[in-house]
Amino acid sequence: MEHFWSNCLGYIQNRISKQTFSTWFKPTRLVSLSKEDAVISVPNKFFKDWIVENYTDIIQEALSHFLKNDVRATIVERNNLPSINPEKSSKQKDDHELFNKESSQSLSRQTLNLHPKYTFGSFVVGNSNKFAAAAATAVSNNPGTCYNPLFIYGGAGLGKTHLLNAIGHQILKKNSNCKLHLIYAEEFMNALINSIRYKKITEFKEKYRNIDVLLIDDIQFIAGKERTQEEFFHTFNALYENHKQIAITSDKFPNQIPGLEERLRSRFSSGLIADIQPPELEMKVAIIERKAMENNISITPEVAMYISSNVSSNIRELEGLLIRIGAFSSINNLEIDIDLTKRVLKDLLLDVHREISVDDVLNCVSSYFQIKVSDLKSHKRFQTFAYPRQIAMYLARTITGSSYAEIGAKFGGKDHSTIIHAVRKIEKGKQNNTKLASTLNAIMEEIKKSVYKV
Repeated sequence: MEHFWSNCLGYIQNRISKQTFSTWFKPTRLVSLSKEDAVISVPNKFFKDWIVENYTDIIQEALSHFLKNDVRATIVERNNLPSINPEKSSKQKDDHELFNKESSQSLSRQTLNLHPKYTFGSFVVGNSNKFAAAAATAVSNNPGTCYNPLFIYGGAGLGKTHLLNAIGHQILKKNSNCKLHLIYAEEFMNALINSIRYKKITEFKEKYRNIDVLLIDDIQFIAGKERTQEEFFHTFNALYENHKQIAITSDKFPNQIPGLEERLRSRFSSGLIADIQPPELEMKVAIIERKAMENNISITPEVAMYISSNVSSNIRELEGLLIRIGAFSSINNLEIDIDLTKRVLKDLLLDVHREISVDDVLNCVSSYFQIKVSDLKSHKRFQTFAYPRQIAMYLARTITGSSYAEIGAKFGGKDHSTIIHAVRKIEKGKQNNTKLASTLNAIMEEIKKSVYKV
């Protein structure tokens, strides 16, 4: 079992951040295993609640991947382990019931794709997001008639997904019979691919064109994907013409999304566009204190201020740091004070005044593959240089957010179409190539180390 769980952990590690894996998965143990059930122990209730809430899906995915069939995972506290014999079918049934009871919220979230904690009540409103919050509230109160479509854009981790979920919760609260679906743009594309592969395109169209509310997250993902854009265009039109509500999030303004068809830009811009800006310090403190209360973590104002002062803008990063402190405190039974906070976060807090540049990417990729930076910038087509070059272009685009033209200039004056091709190729390749995904993660870690000296 130890070897099997080690394989599962390796599978999970390739799909989440290094910090998340270290905090939440290293302390786990596989207690028992059968063809249909697995029991995983964690240090305490704090761990159990967080993993059941956030990582049940990926654990079951890893288990099913290696056992080649659907497996249910039960998360239990280490000091409260049940007596489980995986060979007894009656006990397997008990395990099923235990899992169903403890992760009912997670399974419910799968059904509607709504995160149970992402409501308007838990969303902290400030100057940086009050317009977007007001627009989202208006849409949820009058779906299909007010601001359709609603397009919310802003940087990563600023609350776009939270607002999208909040719209869904509020609509269902007022009308539980509403046919509502929240989906990530990547999921939409994958569903389309499967429908084509298994000749179920008619079912796919019926599913997405006969709902009352469509909430789609990270729409920028479909940029450059012609068939997906075409299908989404027709889905959008079908819903819009029938006065069904559409709400969309993106990391960029519609006209700034490269590779997005003009007809989609036009549709997205036809409703209300609301942006979310990085929060000011006072708002970050308020968010930290709210998140601490939600997760039953006791912190002082001094701790909240320290964390907030060391994170530039990403709210998701704020929560991640808070949860890490809470986990460390819970495991070691220590009170959270400023000294403990500094000790736990000393290797994670980055210099907020330093941004990663394309040159940083070039230097780290060249070092990783042991080639010269000049080779990455050259036009040499040998695989020894072409493959690392494409990886560098992909990382430059995803990490720095620089335009294709800016990246092309840094790579020896290459045309923007060359950059687009490289980004698409690596993006597609990493989905089915675990080695490539691992390579990308390793290089990203090296980039962070070189820039932030951690």
